[in-house]
Amino acid sequence: MNSPTAANEAPHWLRGAFGRGVLWLVFLAPLFFLSYGHANQHAADIDADTGVTSFYFAWEHAIPLWPWTIIPYWSIDLLYGFAFLCCRDRMATNRLGMRLLSVQLICITCFFLWPLRFAFVRPPLDGLSGTLFDALTSFDLPYNQAPSLHIALLVIVWRQFVGILPAPPRKEAGEASALAPRAVRILIHAWAILIGVSVLTTWQHHFIDIPTGLPVGLFCLWLWPETGSSPLHRAAARRPALALRYFAGALLALAAALALGGIWLILCWLALALALVAFNYAWAGAAGFQKHGGRQSFAAYWLFAPYTLGAWINARLWTWRRRDPAPVADGVWLGPLPTAREFAAWGARHGGEAALFDLTAELPAPRLPARTAYDGVPCLDLVPVRGGDLAEAVRRLTLLHDGKREVWVACALGYSRSASVVAAWLCAATGKTASIQEAVARLRQTRPQIVLGADSLACLEAFRAGLSRQ
Repeated sequence: MNSPTAANEAPHWLRGAFGRGVLWLVFLAPLFFLSYGHANQHAADIDADTGVTSFYFAWEHAIPLWPWTIIPYWSIDLLYGFAFLCCRDRMATNRLGMRLLSVQLICITCFFLWPLRFAFVRPPLDGLSGTLFDALTSFDLPYNQAPSLHIALLVIVWRQFVGILPAPPRKEAGEASALAPRAVRILIHAWAILIGVSVLTTWQHHFIDIPTGLPVGLFCLWLWPETGSSPLHRAAARRPALALRYFAGALLALAAALALGGIWLILCWLALALALVAFNYAWAGAAGFQKHGGRQSFAAYWLFAPYTLGAWINARLWTWRRRDPAPVADGVWLGPLPTAREFAAWGARHGGEAALFDLTAELPAPRLPARTAYDGVPCLDLVPVRGGDLAEAVRRLTLLHDGKREVWVACALGYSRSASVVAAWLCAATGKTASIQEAVARLRQTRPQIVLGADSLACLEAFRAGLSRQ
């Protein structure tokens, strides 16, 4: 006889990634049609009572109607289901399901709050295209515009298909095997672009629906990342006061975008980036920038791009005359985050046995030359490096240094985060300084510009006290 436990277990095919994908589809498909249809009917009711506005640019009248593009437009439905076949395990399946669910909830909420109507009238069509258009209009009304749910879903599905491919190989001479993955990758990208274009050439969406749908898809990728924890998890190191400043900046950027209109609507991108930075300082911490191995996730890279550009320009302006690192002790150097060229030149002066230890969360690391080691602990700017992060940074720096490499310890300016870690390292790993005050004084001799406030010094003293207890 089977035991009660065995009898109550789910079938084997339901316990794997495929079965979990089937369960997600059984849940998501009805939810999609019910919520999408209800949002459509809600907008139609408002349109019948008071009218629903349309938002489009005058130049959109020149967009042609290409009936054949209804085929790639419809293909998103098939790809939506097939995306679950690209999941390697149940965790990946759940992550995809949460991304698709989040996209749907955000877009449907926007449809209810800000209903919009497609303004152009599509002429009658015949043939296969006409049949597909008739099938579409049988349940789809000219509402549910911005943000485009079609585009937001496309971002999720496209990244899912791209994610199963190996990294683009370096094609060696005569190596034909590198062509297959590259060809598949090009095909996926090309079809995704065709689907994106089809929302305009089928006269289903206005242009504004695309730049509003893209960030929704990216946001859901960021919300449920492939590496690391979700930004929904609360971090230990936070700065609510800085969060309020960034949020105020986001409101100003949004107000300017809406007041100026036209091309200035791109300021909405800056507003979104600053709002997410505010969220990181208020809740998610450095993990919200999703920097791993020196690179941000695809979603974080694009969502934070305006802020990242501003942070990079700010760092260059503050350090443009002080780009070289300063030697501290035993091959450890202190300086700003270098460019690829700066680091390569510095490494060449030390026989190529060089390493970069990176404390920035908001800036990507440079592309490093071969034989170069990299490590780091992402930390928020303008926030003291505390307890666990400080101890972990010292541990990793000690392992990276190993008495053999020249190590460039960097943060955006090389004045605060990196200085804290090097001061702690001087006390903990080398024993060259007997106190935090002595370590800081030594750093000021080599790099007088360092800035360690009372909070940073208190964290260093707490770290030193912990060493004494151990």
